[in-house]
Amino acid sequence: MKKLLTLAAAAAFSLTAAAQAETLRIGTEGAYPPFNNLTADGKLEGFDVDIAKALCEEMKVECTFVTQDWDGIIPALQAGKFDAIIASMSITDERKKKVDFTEKYYNTPPALAVPKDSDLTVISKEALSGKTIGAQGSTTHSNYAEATWTDSDIRLYPTADEYKLDVANGRLDGVVDDVTVLEEWINSDDGACCKILGTITPVTEIHGEGAGIAIRKGETELAERFNAAIKAIRANGKYKEINDKYFTFDAYGG
Repeated sequence: MKKLLTLAAAAAFSLTAAAQAETLRIGTEGAYPPFNNLTADGKLEGFDVDIAKALCEEMKVECTFVTQDWDGIIPALQAGKFDAIIASMSITDERKKKVDFTEKYYNTPPALAVPKDSDLTVISKEALSGKTIGAQGSTTHSNYAEATWTDSDIRLYPTADEYKLDVANGRLDGVVDDVTVLEEWINSDDGACCKILGTITPVTEIHGEGAGIAIRKGETELAERFNAAIKAIRANGKYKEINDKYFTFDAYGG
């Protein structure tokens, strides 16, 4: 009887350990609508969040979320604060030196937004010469602005909310970010100041291959599981259901 109890206890422990192993902690920023946003009552919402939940459901794992400031999100992953980053992180060669990535789960172009009374009519190095342009720091958008618009004053911000406030208050001549982020903003009361001047043709060396899920170096099995889940939700209609909740086009891209 004692032996049976011991075996039962061991089995229960194994089941508990297995359940714990199948809980994935997802890191996201919570300040980048419509992809990820933390509401006033502390609820996480957005395309990234819904996609993460769908992937976890497909993988049959429990999914918990951890919010993390953008500029510290890769170090937090490396330190084990969470198991994966699903936060609209572009897959770039520079980031691949620090983390591994899944395949993309969406790919949308960057754009430039300007005040409605702006004298700018085109997006070019010459047109933006002497202009003050805002971007969120440590992003492909800030990297592009600094590398391309070398005659402009590029100002970097910790979050998108902060550059939006400055352009609305007349302290910036324009802001660069993902077109869907800028569209959501200008279609709100807070973005009534501004308009989208145009989209920017992505430069693969800077903008990368689309947004992917970042994981710690060497965790190949986890990446493969995410990749299989991405393919599955694309095939079974779940991706389209989430996509259509936020966008009028296929965010997955070509």
